[in-house]
Amino acid sequence: MSNTTMDVKQDLEDAPVKVGPLSDGSFEPILTDKDLEKCGRRWKMAVHGFNYETQLAPSVVFAEADALRKIYADDEEGYKRSLENAGRYFNATPPVSGLLLGAALAIEDKQHNQGLDAVQDLKVGLMGSLSGIGDSILWTLIPTVFGSIAAYMAQDGNPVGIFLWLAVGLVIFWWSLNNWKTGYKFGTSLITSLADKIPVFTEAMSILGLTVVGALIPSVVKINVGLTFAMGEVSLGLQEGILDKIMLGLLPCAATALVYLLIKKKVNLIAIIVGIIVLSMVLAAFGILV
Repeated sequence: MSNTTMDVKQDLEDAPVKVGPLSDGSFEPILTDKDLEKCGRRWKMAVHGFNYETQLAPSVVFAEADALRKIYADDEEGYKRSLENAGRYFNATPPVSGLLLGAALAIEDKQHNQGLDAVQDLKVGLMGSLSGIGDSILWTLIPTVFGSIAAYMAQDGNPVGIFLWLAVGLVIFWWSLNNWKTGYKFGTSLITSLADKIPVFTEAMSILGLTVVGALIPSVVKINVGLTFAMGEVSLGLQEGILDKIMLGLLPCAATALVYLLIKKKVNLIAIIVGIIVLSMVLAAFGILV
């Protein structure tokens, strides 16, 4: 066989597979374990691609780009919409993110653009709780326990301690590379078992996501007014005596609503962040905020 013929054959093997929709409008999944392993490697390489606008979203785009190109081999517009969706806000503990992102890929592999809402709702609804598990186990419990054991062994002059610590790190590293496949299998089983209930699932995940975001506002956004009303010997703090009595978290919710409105008006996020910093400094300087 000539070199030219071999090159053409290789190009055909490497070309994206073109697939059409099935009778129910869904698609035959085409991602393989190798595709998901590649996602895991690219995620590891790009996981520090962080910004204050979309957090880890650039890393998600980089990790999934080739897999999405394979899914949307003959649909350029669908591919662009998918990349845009992947570039939306995402922030989860990196070692466990593959579980969630792999499940999201499984949904998109089966539903294509029809599943983008379900993909985003799944991310928003679960990235907080999944991060809580990842932070407590992978970044707190395991390092504390095995790090202590390794340190005590090293203090006693036992060289096994350093190798124990190294082994634990390698196991976590290997698992985080391959958990995309675990997540993908979960997403596939989810789609299979809920094939006729995708709209209900999407709505449920949307409600979960909104609930999570709503609960985060008063616990994460802190605004305390330092003004005090005084009449004779009686003084009343505006924050403790009025705002917290009427509706706890009223100001954080109002501030969040204002920022959301500015975002909807296409105001640059960096300008919003700088504006918040400057306004907070000015109000704090005058004692309005504490």
